[in-house]
Amino acid sequence: MPGPLDGVKVLDLTSIYSGPICASILGDHGADVVKIEAPEGDTMRGGGRYARHGVPGPFAMMNRNKRSMVLDLRTDMGKDVLRRMLEQADVVVENYRPGVMDRLGFGWDRLREINEKLIYASINGVGAVGPYAKRRVYDAVIQAISGVASLQADPSVEKPQMINTLLCDKITAITAAQNISSALFAREQTGRGQHVQVSMLDSALFFMWPDSMASFTFVNDDTPPRSYGSHAYFVRETKDGYIATMPVKRGEWQGLFDALELSNLLLDDPRFSTPMARQANSKLFQKILNDSYQKFTTKELVERLEENQVPFAEINSRPEVIEDPQIKAMGALMEFDHPLGGRMRQPRPPGRFSDTETDIFRCSPELGEHGAEVLGEYGFTEEEISALFDEGVIVPAVAQ
Repeated sequence: MPGPLDGVKVLDLTSIYSGPICASILGDHGADVVKIEAPEGDTMRGGGRYARHGVPGPFAMMNRNKRSMVLDLRTDMGKDVLRRMLEQADVVVENYRPGVMDRLGFGWDRLREINEKLIYASINGVGAVGPYAKRRVYDAVIQAISGVASLQADPSVEKPQMINTLLCDKITAITAAQNISSALFAREQTGRGQHVQVSMLDSALFFMWPDSMASFTFVNDDTPPRSYGSHAYFVRETKDGYIATMPVKRGEWQGLFDALELSNLLLDDPRFSTPMARQANSKLFQKILNDSYQKFTTKELVERLEENQVPFAEINSRPEVIEDPQIKAMGALMEFDHPLGGRMRQPRPPGRFSDTETDIFRCSPELGEHGAEVLGEYGFTEEEISALFDEGVIVPAVAQ
């Protein structure tokens, strides 16, 4: 079956993380994504400890479902090739710093002249205005500005901590892919393209606000800010390890009390019988719970929590994720053969469609692997393609 974005032509000018992940999501949904790289290639091709046979695992994940061509945009001929491709494209995605596309001669005003139906998606750190706009911005910078780095620790008491993943890059990638899809739908109604700008900071703030910044929703509110709370309480130590539980509804709390053999104590004690009472007596309440968890092994608690319908899970180490029975039952991890990297494992596209397909249609490409093929599809003659190769504007495929 074709993907939901089948027939959509995407030119991917991005590198590193947020942009490539965004474009790969479009590719997962069936778009024809052409990754246009400088002669030196995307920085993420560099390999390192996560590479095999010259294929880095992160690059393979972020650039699946794409074709690659090398185009030197520092030359007039290279710019002319891009212009001709833009005339036929549906979407172009870039994550340069603000102003770079304008200096290349491909700012929004120019792109609109080239192709009025084009969706031009710009991904950047903090937008084009403001005191930080000219800074170099990566994930840690956005975690710091947005408050993400304060989630794991109280800065007034101890050192803030970064979330140990490129959270803001990935949130931005997902946000950008959704915005591009919305712009494509709007184009179906109006016949016009538009400039879609997605900053990492906007994406992180939106992510933070529903729960972690809830105390700052109401302006000019004299009510003292409530405690921020802590998700540390979701991890409990057992007799021989750890387990995660998250009771929310009254029945789930009842089930937890039953599983921990605390029903009589907690339900009959006015200090713990309501959520407000438990919060007012939080320190004592948490001590009682923690002591109770440690009376049972993890295996015993799994059975007791399951029986009492408490939201819980054993806490997987990273290697254990691969063997989790639920992940296996869903088929959430796919295996396939990469022509250079060998056997690989990646998550399937998370959206499942009844009438269209999301899948890993292509492995990540070699640098410049599809240059001649792509140019032929975009209307370049064999003579033109040969001349571009001779001039070094288009670079032949380079084995990694």
